[in-house]
Amino acid sequence: MTTMNFSAELSNLLKGKNIDKNLPVSRLVEKSLMRREGVLTSNGALSVNTGKYTGRSPKDKFIVDEKSVSDQINWGAVNQPISKKSFSGLYSKVLAHLQEKDELFVSNGYAGADASYRLSLNVVNEYAWHNLFARQLFIRPDSLENTTEDADFTIIYAPTFQADPSEDGTNSETFIIISFEERIVLIGGTEYAGEMKKSIFSVMNYMLPQRDVLSMHCSANVGEEGDTALFFGLSGTGKTTLSADPTRYLIGDDEHAWSNNGVFNIEGGCYAKCINLSYKKEPQIWDAIRFGSVLENVHIEEKTGLPNYDNTELTENTRAAYPLENIPNALVPSEAGHPNTIIFLTADAFGVLPPISKLSKEQAMYHFLSGYTSKLAGTERGITEPEATFSTCFGSPFLPLHASRYAEMLGEKIMQHNVNVFLVNTGWSGGPYGVGERMHLPYTRAMIQAALQGELDEVETVIDPIFGLPIPIHCPGVPDDVMQPKQTWKDPAAYDQKAWELAEQFRLNFEKFDDVSDYIKEAGPAFLTAKAE
Repeated sequence: MTTMNFSAELSNLLKGKNIDKNLPVSRLVEKSLMRREGVLTSNGALSVNTGKYTGRSPKDKFIVDEKSVSDQINWGAVNQPISKKSFSGLYSKVLAHLQEKDELFVSNGYAGADASYRLSLNVVNEYAWHNLFARQLFIRPDSLENTTEDADFTIIYAPTFQADPSEDGTNSETFIIISFEERIVLIGGTEYAGEMKKSIFSVMNYMLPQRDVLSMHCSANVGEEGDTALFFGLSGTGKTTLSADPTRYLIGDDEHAWSNNGVFNIEGGCYAKCINLSYKKEPQIWDAIRFGSVLENVHIEEKTGLPNYDNTELTENTRAAYPLENIPNALVPSEAGHPNTIIFLTADAFGVLPPISKLSKEQAMYHFLSGYTSKLAGTERGITEPEATFSTCFGSPFLPLHASRYAEMLGEKIMQHNVNVFLVNTGWSGGPYGVGERMHLPYTRAMIQAALQGELDEVETVIDPIFGLPIPIHCPGVPDDVMQPKQTWKDPAAYDQKAWELAEQFRLNFEKFDDVSDYIKEAGPAFLTAKAE
């Protein structure tokens, strides 16, 4: 429950004459234009620039060290503690800063499509376009009542307020702070709207497992016959693109939960990367970007107002935010049954992992815990080219609890519902980054289609001698030589060298899981590396 001090300060802010509550999308767009926060593009979307920060600021994210949660949080570089005293002081400063503004924008929303597990939200914004973003990304209530401070969680976002690290206990002028006791997310010093979305995802990643619900960084869709599929992967691995299948219903593109009832979307919208977006490759996403959508850091041609999705002048992390309903085959409400298929997506910059392999249950647990991919340029500050990274459960930046908690829940559900699991490489083929080429998207689509339809269940496989992965020798719509990564390299010896290099990184990364059973450790390349030595 919120303390009297915090509640009173928030109540005073929300009772101010400068509050615009639950404005419709059209008015928020109009306000954004009047305030010169953005411009309209030729497709009707609102285009904005986020200034200095065009991606998340993970080093500026904190959780308040409070007695009720302290023993459960996996403290460290991802979940940095900040004292209650520092948070309280910063909170008061931010609210005082906002009270001086001529206009603030406040709206209601939800996180979680399943009414049994949803979180009611209050969103307080200094910018109209940030409030528009929140309206499109969170679940919109059927009827909008007057906003109050009684929501389960409140986001307070003051992008023009800068912290003083020497006084406020932060690492820079930027801060993203979650207080679970006060039920507040406090954001400042950055205009990147994705901080709102990911903060609430972090909140759900703490709260849902307490209720025996697995929160997941994945996209999801469902077929005509009710066959549900999950797509795990970090930003840029293809979750949004590959789940936007015109032959299936989209549940959501990024954040989901798996309860005893089945799968449900945490969000009400999509936050799609749109670098190199084209109608030919991704028609659903292309058509979804229209009036009411927000384009972040996309270059707009001055004379025509046309978005140039190939231009990386501002960042490679260009984004489009739009409501789920903009996708023609979106499932609303976004709830479905238990998954039949799980896809782990990885963008391998080494170019050595197979384009698709079917995992045993043990291998599924190994690769879920490993969460290997390549961090792509622009996703975070300071990343200028892809680099190998291991993100536990394909979402470690957003996991407040210990990784084993999520992994154990997933393993239990895979076994309980007899789910097929595949590892799919959407990264490089024919060589590493800078030498090879990115996996051809139509090939990836064909492989995933075959996996979902069971066409790979009986196909002969060969075991990769280094990674131990069963690789299908044939897949409809894909050249056979593409299926075997070593055959796409001009120099087989160079492939072996890179493959062993990556296998060693897997081994070193997995050493941190000292409480994992041996049968899981032996399902990865680390075991094979040890045997070869």
